[in-house]
Amino acid sequence: MKNTEIREMEADQIKKKLVDLKKELFNLRFQNDVGQLENTATLSNVKKDIARLYTISKEMNVNIS
Repeated sequence: MKNTEIREMEADQIKKKLVDLKKELFNLRFQNDVGQLENTATLSNVKKDIARLYTISKEMNVNIS
């Protein structure tokens, strides 16, 4: 996910995307623990996307918590 894509989103879209990414991160962590995850780089990519959402939402003064 690119910064420009996030900046074009509205507050409710950012919140929904954040919830989706947190669910995905949970599932990826579970798959990693079980040994089913083939590409472990997706874990760090999802974490970075979550951090981007938080950072840009703070810049936009959007309360997502």
